[in-house]
Amino acid sequence: MSEVPCRVAFFLRFLGGGGAERVILNLSRGFVARGVKVDLVLSAGGGPHLWQVPPEVRVVDLKAPRVSASLFDLAKYLQQEQPLAIILALHYTGEIAILAKRIAKVPTRVIVVEHNTLSREVSKERGSRKFLIPLAVKYLYPWADNIVAVSQGVAKDLSAVSHLPLDKIQVIYNPVLVPGLLEKAQEPVDHPWFAPGEPPVILGVGKLEAQKDFPNLIRAFAQVRRTKKARLVILGWGPDRPQLESLIADLGLEDDVALPGHVDNPYAYMAKAAVFALSSAWEGLPTVLIEAMSVGTPVVSTNCESGPAEILDNGKHGLLAPVGDSNALATAILQVLNGGSKPVDAAWFNQFGLEATTQQYLDLFGIR
Repeated sequence: MSEVPCRVAFFLRFLGGGGAERVILNLSRGFVARGVKVDLVLSAGGGPHLWQVPPEVRVVDLKAPRVSASLFDLAKYLQQEQPLAIILALHYTGEIAILAKRIAKVPTRVIVVEHNTLSREVSKERGSRKFLIPLAVKYLYPWADNIVAVSQGVAKDLSAVSHLPLDKIQVIYNPVLVPGLLEKAQEPVDHPWFAPGEPPVILGVGKLEAQKDFPNLIRAFAQVRRTKKARLVILGWGPDRPQLESLIADLGLEDDVALPGHVDNPYAYMAKAAVFALSSAWEGLPTVLIEAMSVGTPVVSTNCESGPAEILDNGKHGLLAPVGDSNALATAILQVLNGGSKPVDAAWFNQFGLEATTQQYLDLFGIR
């Protein structure tokens, strides 16, 4: 086994606010805590969330106009720094890093991580990406030193799309539960609906886009609202906001549904909600479901591919409803509001903790 300190790199186009980027920031903190030096290599530099990068992490800007143009600069970085491993979380940064290693001829381990259900992600792409991503995965991923999927469902889907043997794909859950989360959950919420004595709030969190299927949640809430006084809050931003606002108006729910947009601390909202609802059409490993459970909020979810059934242990720790079925989702929400929530053993959360995930990645590097 190698001894720390060593250097590990992450490679992104820029640091956005998506789930994969949050995982990278959390893993960075886990590596730093174990004495590992961390580089965040950005092909285009910048990003609205650079302020969240831990001070111990070095940011390397390749200043490339696009990811593909960073190939040779990334190869040069690998030759100069020779990190023990470089971890990739998005397309096409993973494919570019695989090629860069072959150009650089260095021993750096290339670890590609699939965060979403690839077949569903590709189906929503347009133009050449719909065909190029599966081809790149099929022909370049076998050159990676390790292939990681964030859930069993993602691993099976990746194997089916790429024809990679399932036993060549390792499942490592994302580091969702990090230090400070429970403290943030106790902070106040600046929204009148969460004040004591107000009707119960059903909460959804996610980007306002097709994958999250918030129309399904809004229609389910309309049915809940017919039989029980309640409110719905959906946190997040995205391109589908106008359509969601139109649906809310069409259903006459303007007084009981709020779309506050992005908030810096969703955990405080989760802790004060009566129910957390995930209405997605597909997922990889929906971290918000784990976060809501960890702060003690009952959850309901669509049984989408993939992640919810694994997180909820096939319904043991929360209610599952068929994808796109607003009637079933409404029934599950009402069951929880009427006292039918399911308890979660605290030990269940260990597999989603930062310490456990960090060690699994360090095991790939040969570090103890």
